[in-house]
Amino acid sequence: MAKAFKYGLKGISGYLEPAERDLLRGLLADVISMLDSAAREDEDPLAAMIGLDMDVKQPTDRALLRLLPNVMKDDDAGSLEFRQLTERSVRESKIGALRATAMGLDKDELVLTSEDANRWAMALNDVRLVLSERLDIRDEADADHIHSMQDWSQAEDVESYLALVYNFTTWLQESLVQSIMAARQAAKS
Repeated sequence: MAKAFKYGLKGISGYLEPAERDLLRGLLADVISMLDSAAREDEDPLAAMIGLDMDVKQPTDRALLRLLPNVMKDDDAGSLEFRQLTERSVRESKIGALRATAMGLDKDELVLTSEDANRWAMALNDVRLVLSERLDIRDEADADHIHSMQDWSQAEDVESYLALVYNFTTWLQESLVQSIMAARQAAKS
């Protein structure tokens, strides 16, 4: 059974069973595959090098749109221009955090540096955003319904299984964020 992240003498540490690590690896890989856009053969090498993508469009997948949202609520043209200038680097940053987190799952006991912990927090947040979109969480009542599902033996369908996975990743992220805050507080002392 997983043990929450805690800040201590070794840094930020936690424990995950092999099945829990495999579950997280799969979730991380799924989000990576959503974000990893294939390079185009006709792409301008200079534009690629500086991160421009003039062919980018707003994602049609709602979960991907949660990961790569429009920056201007009522300005589609402005949002598209910003997306063309930044989306490639945002995707690469997210993929880097997701891959680093997946690589860190090679041991039962996890010991994270502050940089590792920040990458883990980013990666878990992205996983949770995708899961929340797949579960159609829109308001507090939806979230309460999802959080009420706690018993793995009661997982009867895809929604209840995803709810349990969402709750697990939420718990893991909350313990990690609390540990990051404890580490920062200790550094100030």
